[in-house]
Amino acid sequence: MIELRPYQLEGERRIREAFAKGFRAPLYVLSTGGGKTITFSSIAHSAERRGKRVLIMCHRVELVEQIVESLKNFDVIPDVIASGYHRDRHAVRGAHSVAVASVQTLIRRLNDYQPPTLIICDESHHCVGNNSWAAVMKAYPEAKRLGVTATPCRLDGRGLGTYFDTLIRGPSEQELIDAGYLVRTRIVAPQLADASGLHVRMGDYIIGESEALMDKPKITGDAFSHYMKHTPHEQGLIFCTSVKHSMNVAAHFRDNGIPALHLDGDTDKTIRRMAFADYRAGKILMLTSKDIFSEGVDCPGARVGIMLRPTQSLALYRQQKGRTMRPASNKDHATLLDCVRNCEKPGFELLPGELDEWELTDDAVRKKRKPAVGVKVCPKCFSASSPRAYKCVNAPECDHIFKVKEDKLKKEDGELEEITPEELQRRRERRALGYEQFKADTPEKLAEVFRKKGYKGDLLGRAKHVLQARAAKRIKENANG
Repeated sequence: MIELRPYQLEGERRIREAFAKGFRAPLYVLSTGGGKTITFSSIAHSAERRGKRVLIMCHRVELVEQIVESLKNFDVIPDVIASGYHRDRHAVRGAHSVAVASVQTLIRRLNDYQPPTLIICDESHHCVGNNSWAAVMKAYPEAKRLGVTATPCRLDGRGLGTYFDTLIRGPSEQELIDAGYLVRTRIVAPQLADASGLHVRMGDYIIGESEALMDKPKITGDAFSHYMKHTPHEQGLIFCTSVKHSMNVAAHFRDNGIPALHLDGDTDKTIRRMAFADYRAGKILMLTSKDIFSEGVDCPGARVGIMLRPTQSLALYRQQKGRTMRPASNKDHATLLDCVRNCEKPGFELLPGELDEWELTDDAVRKKRKPAVGVKVCPKCFSASSPRAYKCVNAPECDHIFKVKEDKLKKEDGELEEITPEELQRRRERRALGYEQFKADTPEKLAEVFRKKGYKGDLLGRAKHVLQARAAKRIKENANG
């Protein structure tokens, strides 16, 4: 029998306490790598001993197998409800009181199994809307529920309060690092591509546009060069924008002497299992994918993560970053090569002392923050322009031309900048001031922004000049239709 860590025991105690108080569906939030699977496996074992029927739902075959292995630590042999697993009459009758199910398979077999007493939803941020997860829970209305996730937030903004009724927080990522249960992450961020021009659909960048931006030989080559310069021959994971992109990245690494393999949802289950076995044995140095190992997959040997996928999703960023943070022999830190600077987005990285403020509601699970708007500020007249502008918004009064992005990238390709907490704070402040300047609509407000930036001289006069230029620009645009 495996021994739970102190915070896992405390999490299990608080979950039981929530049920005892009358809650029917607690949501347990624990940082990526904290051991959610072990925690709910212990709960399933305890429920089985009390004669309860437990259904554990997940959404990928690797997670099914991982949960089954975890349950073995507690001498629990479950039924497995997933594509490719033998479906015999014993499993249909429910030979075992614990079942591990792929939700995609379970939804087609709901009438074959006895109703569970407890449903455990792994990666439970998927449980929203009219999808398969929701359908399973509606099919068993009498069952209690336990949700587990590291990131209780969704791109579409919908909360999890429809299916869960109380939120239980485990230790934060920093607390787990301080206690030695996770390793710290060194973030280095070359900007190999600029995602500011990408359009958003359903809360995240359009995949086709992201692929067109990122799937280029030069960008892949630059990423490989940074890998060889800063983490040569270390084992890692590469997060790509699409299946095609992932295949091309894997091929480039192989062509340059690094054993790399692409995996996707259509890869045969046996091949996927063999690939992870070879990876854990060190025969493969790099695995590339779009989504396969973004959630739940344990790869403690991974020491470097390479982000080649721009995203607006806090959950995706945290899940991908967390893949490399599990401790391993002679591993005192992980390296994240954030080639699209996802880390700079508000809330993605927490500075020391900052904590996530999750809340459980029907319409928003994260406390809303003001969106950060990227703007270009003219160094000559200080007018704020669109991030995609190539000349000052105050033209023709101001003749400043912004530098072409490609020129900037060529200059930056050779060096990789480490994003320390101090640097991250500086960038946040700079971004916030840019947004504040963009929104300032009175001379006094704009002059105050100039003061914060350390400008000297007649700040009020400068502010009036900038606002007049903005107004003239708007009049000109309106006149032109």
